[in-house]
Amino acid sequence: MADFDKLVVSFLVDEIVGGFFISVPPGHVACVYDRGLGVLKRVWGPGLHLKIPFWQIAKLFNAQILEYTIRHGFDLSQKESLGDEPITATTKDNKTISIEGSVLFKLDKANAPELWENIGDNFISKVVRPYSRSRISSAFSQFDHTEIGPERTQIETTIKNELNKLFEDKGLIIENVLFSEVKIVDTGSKQPVQTILSTPATA
Repeated sequence: MADFDKLVVSFLVDEIVGGFFISVPPGHVACVYDRGLGVLKRVWGPGLHLKIPFWQIAKLFNAQILEYTIRHGFDLSQKESLGDEPITATTKDNKTISIEGSVLFKLDKANAPELWENIGDNFISKVVRPYSRSRISSAFSQFDHTEIGPERTQIETTIKNELNKLFEDKGLIIENVLFSEVKIVDTGSKQPVQTILSTPATA
């Protein structure tokens, strides 16, 4: 499945019988924009629901856990793709490192209307990517390069907690942060010179 199809915000809403009904599939929720009242606070779960045709517009949100992948070669040509290129950071002992891994997140169903109303469709580029880059880079800067392997779990937990604090009013929940590879890179060529963490991340 393409990244575009896995986004929390789905751009395709299954409306039937002239727009009187909203069909919400399993694993999704729907929000409704009313032309008079704005985005309604109610969230519609899986099933068939009534709405006012032409006056109300529904949008589907994927409520399943999604993986935001940070890896070499990730295609950023689509700014809302679920991922990023390796993140570069500087350790406490002044080593330049390249970080790969995953951020597992999901929609906070109760706050889906706030996500749609306050952030809109481009929440990956507006919120997830810049916040993840910032928190990950900051967390690794607190450790010497020799501490990263032994302190991996602590680093992952710290970033998860910090991101959840940042996202708590934005309709997103971070389930886990998992690192798969961290390498020291040459500051001039950006080529890896030493791998300091390279074990498969597990949930």
